[in-house]
Amino acid sequence: MNTSFDEITKELEKAEQKDLNIKIKPIIHETVQFLDITIMNANGQLKTSIYHKPSADPYYLPHTSDYPHAIHRNIPYTALLRAVRLCSNLHDFHLEQLCINVSLLLNNYAPKLITNQFLPFFQVNKANFLIKRFNK
Repeated sequence: MNTSFDEITKELEKAEQKDLNIKIKPIIHETVQFLDITIMNANGQLKTSIYHKPSADPYYLPHTSDYPHAIHRNIPYTALLRAVRLCSNLHDFHLEQLCINVSLLLNNYAPKLITNQFLPFFQVNKANFLIKRFNK
């Protein structure tokens, strides 16, 4: 069932009146950002990727912080898991993998630790062929 833009706007305004924490700005556009995702309509095909706020720094828990090693070890893996869940195509996933890699390096993660966590991610998800493809 298709609902008109005006009807949807009225429902969103009702939600805002019920809870002041709800702030939704209804827009019609080819690309929208919601929370940490970009949703794009490309000729009727929805595509998703991770949205990076321009004002936000590429930040992960610094490797030099005083947390158990297991916490640091899991960050690269879970960052890739988030990327694969939010990116609807391989190209966007690869770009996000590069962003994750650079962000981790900027936060003092050793390249070997990053590689040692990226490899199991691809192995567990039966995507070893992507490692070779991305390294070309």
